[in-house]
Parts: sequence; structure tokens; C-alpha cells
Amino acid sequence: MSAKANPVEGDGPGPYIYKVGVPPKQNLFKEFMHHVRETFFHDDPLRHFKDQPKSKKFMLGLQAVFPVFEWGKTYDLHKFRGDLIAGLTIASLCIPQDIGYAKLANLDPKYGLYSSFVPPLVYACMGSSRDIAIGPVAVISLLLGTLLQSEVDPNTNPNEYLRLAFTATFFAGITQAALGFLRLGFLIDFLSHAAVVGFMGGVAITISLQQLKGFLGIKKFTKKTDIIAVLGSVFKSAPHNWHWQTIVIGATFLAFLLAAKFIGKKDRKWFWIPAIAPLLSIIISTFFVFITRADKQGVAIVEHLDKGINPLSVDQIYFSGSYLIKGVRIGVVAGMIALTEAVAIGRTFAAMKDYQIDGNKEMVALGTMNVVGSMFSCYIATGSLSRSAVNFMAGCHTTVSNIIMSIVVLLTLLFITPLFKYTPNAILASIIINAVISLIDINAFVLIWRIDKFDFVACMGAFLGVIFVSVEIGLLIAVCISFAKILLQVTRPRTTVLGKIPRTAVYRNIQQYPEASMVPGVLIIRVDSAIYFSNSNYVRERTLRWLTEEEEKVQAGNLPGIQFLIIEMSPVTDIDTSGIHALEDLFRALRKRDVQLILANPGSAVIDKIHVSLLADMIGHDNIFLTVADAVASCSPKLVEVV
Repeated sequence: MSAKANPVEGDGPGPYIYKVGVPPKQNLFKEFMHHVRETFFHDDPLRHFKDQPKSKKFMLGLQAVFPVFEWGKTYDLHKFRGDLIAGLTIASLCIPQDIGYAKLANLDPKYGLYSSFVPPLVYACMGSSRDIAIGPVAVISLLLGTLLQSEVDPNTNPNEYLRLAFTATFFAGITQAALGFLRLGFLIDFLSHAAVVGFMGGVAITISLQQLKGFLGIKKFTKKTDIIAVLGSVFKSAPHNWHWQTIVIGATFLAFLLAAKFIGKKDRKWFWIPAIAPLLSIIISTFFVFITRADKQGVAIVEHLDKGINPLSVDQIYFSGSYLIKGVRIGVVAGMIALTEAVAIGRTFAAMKDYQIDGNKEMVALGTMNVVGSMFSCYIATGSLSRSAVNFMAGCHTTVSNIIMSIVVLLTLLFITPLFKYTPNAILASIIINAVISLIDINAFVLIWRIDKFDFVACMGAFLGVIFVSVEIGLLIAVCISFAKILLQVTRPRTTVLGKIPRTAVYRNIQQYPEASMVPGVLIIRVDSAIYFSNSNYVRERTLRWLTEEEEKVQAGNLPGIQFLIIEMSPVTDIDTSGIHALEDLFRALRKRDVQLILANPGSAVIDKIHVSLLADMIGHDNIFLTVADAVASCSPKLVEVV
């Protein structure tokens, strides 16, 4: 559409009225392919290969799959220094977290360490984020543990449970990589920010409540995750089944961890204090339990942690049978949530450092690392918010920090794991509570309430679903409310009445601008959405209702009757067959009331379809204008504008 197309001189002296330009006819196949490219290849991923020799194309292709070959060319000692410090710092944080997170997934602690060894190495070669730190996270660990436990009891069938965990991890990776290869990453955006905030907050409370078992030294504890069952289990065992020595250990070190976190937030230069606090807590508590033999007095300890690196687990993955379907279902759900968290973290830190990450490459990298990880005794790994924040503040430059972390974890698996034997479970509970409490973002809850009440309903629906029912139900509620919001916005678009701003030729919403005055005899409606089959009937009916309401006001005030209805179509980005039929029906309904339908400023896609459908012939080519001001100026000369 061009503003310079088809100038038509008005009657007598006055400004030119520009008619709406019709775009030139295009090849339908080419137009279809253009839409496909914009949908799936909007970033033009092959632009770097254009006009390049074959030798360079191979290297560019290698860099596209393995970004390490791109940034590795400029890697130097200065960057390595920053990555070394960052890698050692996040390693001190990840080791105690991994042991605790594995317990959330109902797995042996060693699998948490395994999952911080292999996946970060794969991601370091394929990932495009410089700051993200890879490993197990609390939310995914709890979600995976809950979903797996509903299928297999980890106590009575530990081998089947472990195999199902590897199977779910494999298919989580396949899901993530497939989304990247097929460029379907936009699907993860359907889970709204508000729903994610509520889900994360609910999971944080659920995880914290689950830790009361280790924190209070309770031996018999419910397997359910809802707040009623957990608190019931806690208070039924109180106080005779609570272990006071365990409570003292847990409370003391939780206070220490919270104090360390407070110091780190108060001054950024002290970021390393909360980073090393968890490992320091494990070292100190393990030492005191060992020298006092507190385990003999009832303090629950880790007891055993196997030494050695990841064993192969390819033969443990189910590729047939009933467990295959279960593994696929669990893997798809957990993989999507892991992907959502990782991409959000990557984008956040990329924005802070002003660089771009390729979402589809990220999905392929995350998927590949989980597929490979499932073959080396790992469960689902993703980007960790707490570790990524520490990685960022420690001054990392590239994903080499993940490699440093992996090397430290490897050394831990080879030499240090036996020393964790006397680590009290209360410390692991304290570390997890300290890690997940930051997921409860009160400020985000308040901001969502202020901005959008429907978003707040989605947020609270996910939050309450997680804490009062289960993690999977909370997730289902979050997804359903997110889709409900999309459907509501699509099926019930906003329509507003426009008025003329005094001393201008500008027409705006009369509710937003009370000083805007309506033109006598003219009703101006704006539709703030594309007109599709899902909302076409609503747009037609709502427009007629606006007309009926305005006619009632006109009759009550003895004002000139409505003779023209102008639809401002600049926000209407597209229209389909149902939308065209709705406008045709609207035209016929208005004609019975002696009201002329006029269209103002339809976009190129819309005006093209209006002409192809012959709707323009029905309405009249002279009743389609470039602006509302032009449309009003061309209405009946008997109309008197209110200035």
C-alpha cells in the first residue's frame, strides 16, 4: 500500500484525498512461500552462506552447529582467566546442589553429579549463550521425580525407575532438538510469563515443604507433594518423631546460607560468598558429624556415594514396551519446561551483555546434550538460574566456564565422593530451600496484578494448582489458562468508538481521550485485531451493537441520525473468508438501516482480499479511504463536524 497511490481531488478547493492503494498481483505460490519463510525462517539462517566459496561454506556450517569454532578463534588468556574463576565458583555451588537435586528426583546423589559432568561439555561446544550454566535444577528434578513416581515406585522397583528416568531424559532431548531443527521454538512462548511465575513460585514452596523431611529428621513422610498432605505428615509426626539434633544442624546452616545470600545481594563484589557457602556448609557439617559420630545418635546422613565417572546407560533406555510410551510422555513434558527455563535464562543474560542468542540453536544444543547425557547415566539437565547468575557475576566470557565446572565435577567423582558419606541430609535440605526460595518472586506477582488482572488469574491458578494439588496439575492449569487467554483475545478482540481530537484531523478512542468529540451522523469504529473465523461473528455483532447504542443516544438527544459507519482498519493485520462474509453481512444489515459502510486504511493483505472477494464492488470503491479524516470529509456534505 502506498500513500501516494491514486490521488483524487476533492470537490472544490481543499486537500487531496488519497485512495487506498491495491498492491500488485503476486504469484500465489511465491506469496505462500514468503509467509512460510517469515514463520519458520524469519532470521534468514542461511544469509551467511550467500555468495561464499564452498571451502568457506563448510567452515560456516561447522560454526553454525558448533559455535566453539567461531569464538574459539579469538579466545585468549584474559578470557580464560575470567572463565577459570567463574568455572571454579559455579562448581563449588553445583556440587552440593546436584546431590540435593538428585534426591528431589528420587535418584541416587551420584546421578546429580553425573548430570553436571557430561551435559555441560556438550553444551560448551554447541550452545550460543556465553553465560548460562548447565546442570540439574530444582524445578525439573521435582517435576521429573513426581511424574516418574506416578508410574514406578523408586523403592520397590529402583532399576525400572532408573531406566524410565534415562528414557524420559532421552526423549526430552529428542523433543528439544526436534523443536530446534524444525524451527518450532515459538511453541514454548505459548506458556505465558505470568503462568511461569506462578508455576515457579508454587514449585518453590512445594520443594521447600518437601525438605521438611530432612530438615526435621522425619523418617516416615508422605509421597504426595500438595501442601495439605505434606503439612499433615509433618504435624502428625510432631513432636516425638522430630529429631532435635537434625533441626539444630539444618536451622544453623540455613541461617548461614541466607546470611551469605544477603551479603552477596548487598554488594556485587561479594558474589562469591553465597556461591561457596553451600560447599562450605557441607564441608563443615560433614566434618562435625564425622568427629562427633552424630549419625549414631539418629542424624540422617548420605551414607554412600559411588566413586567413578558416568557409566554407559544406552542399554538402559526403553525403546519398546509400555515403558517407552511413559518415557516419551514424561520426557516431552519435562523437556518443554526445561527448554522454557533455559531459553529464558539465556535471553536474560544475553540482553545484559548486549549480544544475541539463536533460540533454535539453543534448543538443538540443549536437546543434544540431554540425548548424549541419557546415554551416560544423566537425567535432564538445563540452564540453572542461580548458577548462571553466579557465572555472570564471576566474570565469565565463554562457555569454557562450563568446561571448568565439568572438570571439577569429574575430579570430585574420581577422588572426593567418599568424603560425602557423613554429609547430613539436613544440610542438603537447607541448601535446596536456600536455592529455591528466590523462585518466589513477590515483586513479579504484584507487578502482574497491576498490569493485567487476567494474567494474575493465570499466575495464581498455576501457583495454587501446584501447592494444593500437584506439580503436573499446576503445570496443566498454567498451560490451559495461557491458551484460554490467547483464545479469549483472538475470539473477543477490542472494538472502540473513535472521536475527533479538537483542532486536529486525528481520531482516537473516546474513552482514552474524553475531549475527543464524535462527528454528528457518523459512527467511527476501530477493530483492534485481525478478523478471522474465530472472531468474525463477534466483530459483526459488536459493531451492530455499537450502532444500536449510539442510535438510542441520538434519539434521546434529538441529534442527527447515524448515516455513515466508518470502520478504522489499520490494526486489522489480516482477514480470512469468514471475515469477508462478516463484512458482507454487516453491509447488508446496515443498508436495511439506511447506513452506509465505509472502510478506512485497510492494510495491503486486507485490501487485496477485499478486492479479490468483490467486497469492494459491494461497498463501493469510493467508500474505501486511506484515513478516517478522508472518510469523514467525504461523507454527506450535510454533516456538520463538531470542532
